[in-house]
Amino acid sequence: MKIDNRSIERVKEFKYLGTTLTNQNSIQEEIKSRLKLGNTCYCSVQNLLSSSLLSKTLKFKIYRTIILPVVLYGCETWSLTLREERSLRVFENRVLRRVFEPKRDEVTGEWRKLHNELSDLYSLPNIVRVVKSRRMKWAGHVARMGEGRGVHRVLVGKPEGRRPLGDPDVDRRITLRRTFRKWEGVLGTGWSWFRTGTGGGHL
Repeated sequence: MKIDNRSIERVKEFKYLGTTLTNQNSIQEEIKSRLKLGNTCYCSVQNLLSSSLLSKTLKFKIYRTIILPVVLYGCETWSLTLREERSLRVFENRVLRRVFEPKRDEVTGEWRKLHNELSDLYSLPNIVRVVKSRRMKWAGHVARMGEGRGVHRVLVGKPEGRRPLGDPDVDRRITLRRTFRKWEGVLGTGWSWFRTGTGGGHL
């Protein structure tokens, strides 16, 4: 492919500003890459997360300030499927099990890993809720840009014609629109609430 007499190599994927972009505009490879980097970060601090010298509050801070930003870099544009949400939760549960450590079964007396109890023990928003919250804040930022900005027109525009089956770019807009409709039903103010205030809170 040539642009202004310059040859541009066509590739299946490449890194741009730390984000993996694919020729299918799929977010799956980016999430896999983020989880891989998150695992590397987790392994580098897992001794701290299992240390008896540190409080759980401090361990949570380590997770949310060191590990989570690596995993969720660029998550404001993610359109998550149930499979990807599950992958994120599996990763977070792995970290939380390290923090809370195994529990002794009251009946058998054997040590076992925590599973369903993690959501009760961890009082902060889980990783999927954090993604949704950041997506809302990003959407509010875009909505306040004004109609003259291209990214704003893409967000609020109504493309004509039929939607291509499985188009990831369209799926992302649909995800945001569904979120907008949910909040419009609660607040009843349409787009105006995005243009004032902070652009949305936690979901």
